[in-house]
Amino acid sequence: MTPHENTVIIDKLVKRFGDFVAVDDVSLTVKRGEIFGFLGPNGAGKSTTIRILCALLAPTSGVATVAGYDVAREPEAVKLHIGYMSQKFSLYDDLTVGENIEFFSGIYGVPRDIRDERRAYALRMAGLEEKEQTKTSLLAGGWKQRLALGCAILHQPPVVFLDEPTSGVDPLARRAFWDLINELSHAGHTVFVTTHYMEEAEYCHRVALMYRGRVISLGTPHDLRKQLRSDTLPEPTMEDVFVSMIEREDAALAGGKS
Repeated sequence: MTPHENTVIIDKLVKRFGDFVAVDDVSLTVKRGEIFGFLGPNGAGKSTTIRILCALLAPTSGVATVAGYDVAREPEAVKLHIGYMSQKFSLYDDLTVGENIEFFSGIYGVPRDIRDERRAYALRMAGLEEKEQTKTSLLAGGWKQRLALGCAILHQPPVVFLDEPTSGVDPLARRAFWDLINELSHAGHTVFVTTHYMEEAEYCHRVALMYRGRVISLGTPHDLRKQLRSDTLPEPTMEDVFVSMIEREDAALAGGKS
């Protein structure tokens, strides 16, 4: 892949569940090595979009490609070229750190001749070299998330989807986890992350704000804050952007109904 190649392409994506439109005409692209943030309240359509991009849900209409593979026509190829984790990522608590890594190496089809190398990388990246023999159930939440990320990238996927990955961990552990995300980005992985922590949006190269199934704002954190800057709000935060954009969207929807 070239340094600027788009690894995620979404064009007019729609997902309906009966009469409910969960994803409504979403179009965007994400480049290789980019950290792309997906913000929005619960029920906005973020996780549904992620599940489509991970080839776990078929779109109702529109097209989405991940690492060059069509999610509807080539779902198995998509799954081989992505990593995925969330707050509910299933590590096996009764296995040690090393045993979890070995298990997921098999699940992801990591060739046997490079498993030792990939295990060493995952342990080093997550800072778990001294905890390889520790039972996973004894790890604190932040360490479990680091291990989960290490397991998700054992097969060196070009695209990594992180769905609310830092939910429930303390601020220091969240900051450390984002250091790992930056390391992945610098190594050329595209990282697609959803979060409800507004300060985490600042760590992304670009951010999309999703609301009621639609992307209502898209840009760098700096540009989005700049658009909101005024005499009364000279230094807006991402939380200010989030609230303002949703209020504006609600007002527009209310005006359209009147």
